[in-house]
Amino acid sequence: CKGKININEKEDEEKKMTDRDQYDPGPARGASVEKDGESWTLVLVREIQHPAEKVWQALTDPDELREWAPFDADGKMDRTGATVKLTTVGAPSLHVTETKVTRAEAPRLLEYNWGGGDVRWVLEPRGNSTHLTLWANIDRRYISMGAAGWHICLDVLDHLLDGDPLGRIVGPDVMKFGGWQRLNKEYAAQFGIEKPN
Repeated sequence: CKGKININEKEDEEKKMTDRDQYDPGPARGASVEKDGESWTLVLVREIQHPAEKVWQALTDPDELREWAPFDADGKMDRTGATVKLTTVGAPSLHVTETKVTRAEAPRLLEYNWGGGDVRWVLEPRGNSTHLTLWANIDRRYISMGAAGWHICLDVLDHLLDGDPLGRIVGPDVMKFGGWQRLNKEYAAQFGIEKPN
């Protein structure tokens, strides 16, 4: 039976690679920037065709985060006061942020700090779907890069929730991805900034 599991895992990985090869992120959309001097906040809005409880699980469970997010979490992020270590995936050197979940109101609001910036998720249930809004503080010099990266992360999340996982596309891998290059340029133009090199 163990051999069969390995064959199924191999088939799943091959399917992910095929699906990933065919994946093309849509155009830059649903994003804006809130500017306060040197402090900029990316606001990214998506309609996710799944109930808020399912989206909440994907935002707070370490096993699900490992499938789509740009970091690994060493614990659940589903309660206010939870302390977790977030390890950035693909950073040039090990980058671990110990963070405390500052607000967790399942399944509607999640706030924490990652990499020195605040992150806030607001989930608005709409029947069997969720209006999802992300606010993320990002250095203004990299705001279009962050928008492109989060755009792809949210696409991967959407595929995961649909039962059609692509596998995580983050860090240096995402920057080599042709769709990311295009999105970076589109978001830079949308935000009225020069595209970073």
